Amino acid sequence: MTSTLGSPTASPTPPASQSPGSAPAGVPPASRVSSPGWRDPRLWVGVAIVAASVVLGSRVLANADDTVAVWVVAEDAVAGEVLDPDGLDTARLRFADDDRLARYFTVDDVLPEALRLRRSLGAGDLLARDALGEEALADTVELPVPVAPLLVPPAVAFGSVVDVYVSDRGATSGSDGRRVETEPSLPALAEVTVVDAPRPDEAFAASGDRQIVLAVEAAAVSAFYGVMDAMSDPVVSIVRRG
Repeated sequence: MTSTLGSPTASPTPPASQSPGSAPAGVPPASRVSSPGWRDPRLWVGVAIVAASVVLGSRVLANADDTVAVWVVAEDAVAGEVLDPDGLDTARLRFADDDRLARYFTVDDVLPEALRLRRSLGAGDLLARDALGEEALADTVELPVPVAPLLVPPAVAFGSVVDVYVSDRGATSGSDGRRVETEPSLPALAEVTVVDAPRPDEAFAASGDRQIVLAVEAAAVSAFYGVMDAMSDPVVSIVRRG
């Protein structure tokens, strides 16, 4: 039928045909994620990190195992005492060099049959080779020595090795009876071990002296008292070794 107002109305243009599988208009095509190839630098960075971790872990494990098990004295023991192997403890320590390690008994060493101490060892001390001796020390006795507090080092304690000097404060010279001080030359007791050294506030006698108990050979006791008796006013002083 012909319109009475003008020419016939034109029909809209049909959309262009789309090929199968093509994206709709206005939507970007999807991109595929490709796996990195052997030339990808990220792959080599990852390999380097893994290799460095393996090397670092190996070194940490090696250093952690760089310790040696050694024998340790469990309780205080004085010179002349025979240690019981069942009473020893063990500890794992790292030593600076083989020479230092050679001074002590490791758990892999064969211990001597008689663990007789030549010097005192405290609880926790390493079992040193030079601390043991085959010679009998049954004649070792404990000698108490009174010392003025200012004439004994504060560090003197159980296990300390000391020299004991005796000087005569009352020595006189000349006909006027003038008092002179004498300097000790040789120790009355040399390289003896302290087996007891009570704290100053526990060991002061009425005279104010501090008692130091020494492990000495029985034959040395009479010689020591002979030196003391020969002086009119003996003064004992102690020098700590080491």
